[in-house]
Amino acid sequence: MSDDVRERRLRLASAFLFGAIAILIAADLVIDRQEGAGIVHLAIEGTVLIGAAIGVVLMLRTVSRVSGDLAAAREDAARWRRENQEIVRGLSSAIQKQFDAWRLSAAEAEIGLLLLKGLSHREIADVRQTSERTAREQARALYRKAGLSGRNELSAFFLEDLLTGDGARSP
Repeated sequence: MSDDVRERRLRLASAFLFGAIAILIAADLVIDRQEGAGIVHLAIEGTVLIGAAIGVVLMLRTVSRVSGDLAAAREDAARWRRENQEIVRGLSSAIQKQFDAWRLSAAEAEIGLLLLKGLSHREIADVRQTSERTAREQARALYRKAGLSGRNELSAFFLEDLLTGDGARSP
């Protein structure tokens, strides 16, 4: 389950909890009033009821806003992928050619792609169903074969020419 789905469910569960609290407090207020509870007691519980109702409204608004933002971000990402599909394929091919030139194993090349995507060693281990230590060692082997000192230099190796815009390496 993705983090987005978990967060949405958590927010909905929070809204449900606030709603349940509001209903229970409202029922308690009705019972307390019938039993002749004092005005201070009723005012305190009424204030808590208002707070719970506000919590429900705020959580539902947050869920709605976050869902809308997420849908817009996904739409933007899909549009970007469609518009730049050829460029991405070319970049992917160029990266693979460089990995071949470095004589990386299939595992090291996969690690390299995941590192370029920004995944941590723990996340890479989870994706590849290996230990974090294995992912870290394969990353070290990649850096050694490429003559790079780490993740930053790996990313810079591929991004430097793209960011200068003229194909010339900057110092």
